[in-house]
Parts: sequence; structure tokens; C-alpha cells
Amino acid sequence: MIARRSILLFASGDFAFNLYWQSINLYLLFFYIDVLALPPATAGLVFMVGALWDGVADLLTGIFAERTGVSYARMIGWLTVPLGMGFVWAFWGGMTSVGGLIAAQVLFRSFYAATNVPYAAWTGRLSAHSATRTMLTGLRMTFGAAAAAAVAMGLPALARLTASSPVLGYPRAAAMLAGLATPILLLMAWQVPEPRRPAQQTRRAEGPKLAALLRNRAFMLLNIAAAAGGAAAALLVQSVPYYFRYVAHDPGRGAQALAAMGVASALALPLWTALATRMGARAAWLVAIALALASLAAAFVLGHSTADPTLSTVVPIILAAIAFAGINLTAWSLLPDSLDWGEIQGQPRVEALAFGAFAFLQKAALAGAGMAIGAVYASNGFNAGVTQTAGTIASIRWLMLAGPGILILASALAIAAHPLRCDTLATLGARRDAARAIRPA
Repeated sequence: MIARRSILLFASGDFAFNLYWQSINLYLLFFYIDVLALPPATAGLVFMVGALWDGVADLLTGIFAERTGVSYARMIGWLTVPLGMGFVWAFWGGMTSVGGLIAAQVLFRSFYAATNVPYAAWTGRLSAHSATRTMLTGLRMTFGAAAAAAVAMGLPALARLTASSPVLGYPRAAAMLAGLATPILLLMAWQVPEPRRPAQQTRRAEGPKLAALLRNRAFMLLNIAAAAGGAAAALLVQSVPYYFRYVAHDPGRGAQALAAMGVASALALPLWTALATRMGARAAWLVAIALALASLAAAFVLGHSTADPTLSTVVPIILAAIAFAGINLTAWSLLPDSLDWGEIQGQPRVEALAFGAFAFLQKAALAGAGMAIGAVYASNGFNAGVTQTAGTIASIRWLMLAGPGILILASALAIAAHPLRCDTLATLGARRDAARAIRPA
């Protein structure tokens, strides 16, 4: 057990990381298209390349941490300041060339992976108990959702307040967010204890560990379900600014909706944590999927049947955000449990590499979502800053609501087949211990 102060300080690291991640996830593509006026297909391609590299960097970070056994706290402490600098560069509006924008993304996402993967893997070391890890994950994500709400409203407002031009305002706002996130991460890396596994368990060749992950049915199904759910959430949140600007003709309401989605997610996370602790993360995931599908369907129907698309859409997408918060929570809660499941089956213990591989697949899904937005908008005649055609408006609505719905169905199929139930690990562990007890010497 670790002290309550350390738990809170560790969880606050997710607030700092989400100041970066939510800024990139919510506004970077919008910044490319609406501020820098890049063609949507080009912006989507740049975003996709950056997100794909993000996933590769996650995997490479996991391999490095597994091979060297380096301290997670030390990795975060060393790279926190470069991470903040790379974040500001990602929003530097003077770099309008495609090569410059890609280089900025690669730099930032490399530093983000090198700090965030150790942070995520660190969670599994803080406790060996599933319920405790679920509680810690819920607390982390509550901080993360609070950061999402702060970014949703704060980044555009700071961009307006710090400069007359958004081309300069966004990087200045990014610098202010980095100035807030950096000391939080440095303090966390310095103060939170890091229980370590024996060196012989961490320093093994990557080949057998990768093979063990591929044989781990729980881990593989979790990756499929989480990737589909993450892509669905990305399609929704990245479409919101376009929907409210070009469909509802109320761009101010878009930032308010994103902020409300973040606040609602933060408020709902303790409930999802309690539900996952009580009935198991897999069952809570299925509940979240049902809520997401119902919310997206309501937004689609009400958006056609009411005179005010703004009011008819805000409440359903807030409910969808609450559902996606539950999916995200249960995915990260099931990750260490899925690794435990593989270890109980007699497979080698895999830690940082598994978290890196998991993050890699999630980032690949996000890259696909960003590319889909750019490609669909370009093929339907989108032009930034002008009134859109009926076909373009329809594509924005379909991609924001129907696209996530299809992905959520895929997530439901994968998680329904997941082998972990509420008491699976305890049952399998007891059987393993009993078999060892009767095994002849």
C-alpha cells in the first residue's frame, strides 16, 4: 500500500498528460484545417502520420523499458521539460509546410510516448489487487477528464486572449498549458514511490514476450475492443467543432459542448469505477456500450426531427461522452488483469512492452479516425470558413454519429468474447496454487 498523498499525486499526473493529449485530440486537426487553412485531406494525412508515429513510439518505449529495466519515474523526470517544449512546437503556426508539421508532431509524440507509457505501466506496479487498480485508474481518469474540460474551454479562450491572430494565439496558449503540466509531472516523478519487479523478470528478450502477448486471448480481444472504442470516441469529439460551426451555425456552443462532455465524464467516472469494482470491468464495459449506442441513435434522430440541431444534439453527445469515459476506464482497468490472466496461464510476465503495444494499437485507431475525417470531408467538398453544401453537412453528421455507432458495435463483439469475469482471476489463481500443492516433488 502507498500513502494517500502519493496516490493523489500520482493520479494528478493524468491531469498533466491530458492537458497535452486533449489539446492534440480536440484541436490540432481543427487548427490545421480552420486556422492554418490546410486542405482537409492534407490535414488528415498529417494527423494520421503523427498518430501512427505516436503508436510506433509507444511500442519502442515499451521495448526499451522492458530491455533496460529503467525506472519509470526517472524516464518521466528526464523528459518532462522536452515534452512541454515539443507540445508548443506542435502548435507553432509558422510551420505551414507539410514536412514541418509532421516533424513537429513526430517530436512531440516521441516525448509523449516516452513519458506516458512508463506512467501507464507504473499503475500496475502500485497494487497487485484488481479492485485497487480499478480505483486508481478511476481516480487517474477523473483528473484526466477535468483536464479535458479545461482544455475544451480554455485553449480557444487562451488563444483569443493572448494574440489577435489565432495563428499566434494557439502556440502561446499551448505554452501556458505546458507551464502548468511540467511542474506537476516533475513533482510526481520525484515524490511517488515506484515498487520494482526483480531484474530477472523484466530483462528478457522481446521475442518470447511478444509471442506471449499474441497467445494471450484476453489481451488480444481487449486491444480490438479498446481500439474500436477509442476510434469511435475520436470520431465524435473531433467532429464536434465542425458540427457546431457548419451544421448548427453556433461555433461558441461547440466549445461549450466539448467542455460539458469533459465535465460530465469527470463526474461520471466515480460511478463507473464503483460499477466496475462491483460487477467487473467487462460487465461495466457492456453497460457503457449500451449507453453509447442509445445516445448516438438519439442524437441522430433528434437532429433530424427538431428545429434546433444545437439543443437536440448537446444532451445526447454528453451522454455519449459519459459512455466513452466508462469504456476508457474499463479498458485500462482490464489491461493489467489481462496480463495477470496470461501469467496464470503459464505465460511469461510482460509489463511495459504490453502497455506500449496496447497504446500502439489505440494510436493506430486514432490515426485512422483523423484520416477518415480529412478524407470524407475532402470527398464531400468541404471548404473551411464558408457555408457548406447539403452533401458536406450530411457527411459531417454521418461521420460524427453513424461512424462511432458502427465502431461501438465492433467493440461490443470483442469485449463480449473476453474471458475475464468478476472472479476469473481469483478462481484461476486458486486452481494454479492447488495444482502446485499436489504436484510431486
